[in-house]
Amino acid sequence: MIFLELVLQNFGPYSGRQVINLDPRTEENPRPILLLGGMNGGGKTTLMDAIRLALYGQRAQCSTRGNLSYSDFLNQCVNSKANPTDKTRIELLFEHIEDDKPIKYRIVRTWEKNPKDGKDALGILGDDDTWPVDYLVNIWDDYIENLLPLGISNLFLFDGEQVKELAEQETPPQMVIEAIRGLLGLELADKLAIDLEVLVNRKRKEMADTRDLANLEEIEKRLLQQQDDYQTTEQELANFKTQIEELETIQREALDKFVSEGGKIAAERSQLEEKQKEKTTALETIRQSLCELAAEFLPLALIPNLLSQVQTQGANEFRNQQVQLARDVLLERDKRLLEWLSQLAIASTQIDKIQSFLVDDVDNLYASSLQAEAPWLLADEESLSQLDNVRYHLQNARNIAKQKLGNLKNLEEEIITLERQVQTAAEPEVYQKLRDAVDAAQKEVVQAKANYETTRHKLAALTDAIEITKKELKDYTDKNIDHKNREHIITSASKVQETLKVFREKLTLRKLNKLEEEVKNCFLYLLHKSDLVFRIAIDTKTFALSLFDFDGLPVPKHRLSAGEKQLLAIAFLWGLAKVSGLRLPVAIDTPLGRLDSSHRNNLVEKYFPAASHQVILLSTDTEIGKKEVETLRKNEAIAREYQLKYDSATRQTTVLENQYFW
Repeated sequence: MIFLELVLQNFGPYSGRQVINLDPRTEENPRPILLLGGMNGGGKTTLMDAIRLALYGQRAQCSTRGNLSYSDFLNQCVNSKANPTDKTRIELLFEHIEDDKPIKYRIVRTWEKNPKDGKDALGILGDDDTWPVDYLVNIWDDYIENLLPLGISNLFLFDGEQVKELAEQETPPQMVIEAIRGLLGLELADKLAIDLEVLVNRKRKEMADTRDLANLEEIEKRLLQQQDDYQTTEQELANFKTQIEELETIQREALDKFVSEGGKIAAERSQLEEKQKEKTTALETIRQSLCELAAEFLPLALIPNLLSQVQTQGANEFRNQQVQLARDVLLERDKRLLEWLSQLAIASTQIDKIQSFLVDDVDNLYASSLQAEAPWLLADEESLSQLDNVRYHLQNARNIAKQKLGNLKNLEEEIITLERQVQTAAEPEVYQKLRDAVDAAQKEVVQAKANYETTRHKLAALTDAIEITKKELKDYTDKNIDHKNREHIITSASKVQETLKVFREKLTLRKLNKLEEEVKNCFLYLLHKSDLVFRIAIDTKTFALSLFDFDGLPVPKHRLSAGEKQLLAIAFLWGLAKVSGLRLPVAIDTPLGRLDSSHRNNLVEKYFPAASHQVILLSTDTEIGKKEVETLRKNEAIAREYQLKYDSATRQTTVLENQYFW
């Protein structure tokens, strides 16, 4: 399927008749991308809505419709400057293969302001755009469902907000879940199960007499009410879940503000002041111990050189004193020796020579030990021993003082830090205001969670009640109705429903396995980190994505950057489109969102040219900028370029062909 042309007449900001050629086959080598650039509010989303509206009419999921009725929505789409007598018109020309031949159809929808029946007029034109195909008008909804089912259209016609929502939520949004269910063929199985239940109920009524019919209708009415209550409660549960997420965000913001503006420190003021007091006391204790050290040996550390000189002088004087004593002993001995020799028969000349020898010998022996200067310290051995003891205690005192000074410096820094924290603490009035905001947010979260739990219990009770009512309905039928033929239908339908349940589970697993592999391949293809993810798993009930690394360990989604989350969301949509097996155009509004430069390049170079055979990009000048558009042109990926020129004075948009921002 290929979109060939889109015509807008008095639709939204598009005044008059404006034609946009969407055919990508401009050359023998087709280029897939149709690039339409416009500023925010310039009509990009309106183009996407026009395509959806042309295809699906009243069923179209247009972004600007909201809760409006179809009539009000059509009125809203009429151009504000249009003549009241002029009609608003949308035309979409497309081509697809039918019976192995290419065939073209032009969808035409027209309406005027405040239409009487609140609808548009639908026309389908054939190949030559002149003859109508009336039979298609009556069956158009079924016909387009075969080409591009509404349930999976969001996989091919999506916008940046859809990608952003899919990237930020743990489970896919409802419209994506519906698309997945349609893609997996689960809708058909569910519809068949409902049809079987309707058939069974019809047969029960046919088999019942008047009293049985009344009882059956009462049970069915009760079951219908319970099912309605279940859907309402289920919606309430979803609303409470959303409310909890919003309130938790408010609570985190209030707590962050409480901390950043000094509220937390103010709450700990007394502890900080007590800690400051303890540190100050410890500081004074160290200072007192330093004073005690200063009262003993520590002051001697100021004269280390003098102490060394005294010790050296004392040692020298003591050694010289010992030498002198030894000399006196020798002189006394020599004197006795000479007296003894004089008593012997030895000549006096010999005695004189001996005496001269002894005197010279003593002088030579002790000449090097005699002091050059007179002793002045006159310290005895005990005093010198005490001096050694003083030096030992002095060294010990110096080590202790150094350690205490280090502790003193650390305490002073801690006290300064505590003083700064106390000074930055919020004032009591501000603190109370911050504290009240945190408490109020916390109470709202608690209340919301309580409401959520109450509703969850209510939903569980309704589930049990529905099962009981269904069993009662089945038991009633089994006990009171005795028509074998119809009983056979009821029994067979029950078996078929069980088979459908098994079939649905196996079909889901098989399709999801293929989808998991496709999404992983698309994600790794877009991502510049090839080692981030080894496997992607999709939950069979919630369709939530789970990522696993090469060790088989889960990779939490919060570890991914915002850009990586968006790439994962785009890979999810791309994988779903691939698994669908349909060759359909892809239209993307606001395609790049919050992606950084590297991720933008990956999308521009890898995704846009390969997303489909026809890719319609609706972008601002900051998303697909000068660098990106030059890359696409260089890669010969762009077939046509348009600029949506918005005039803020007239609030009208004009489509300029063969132009972009650059």
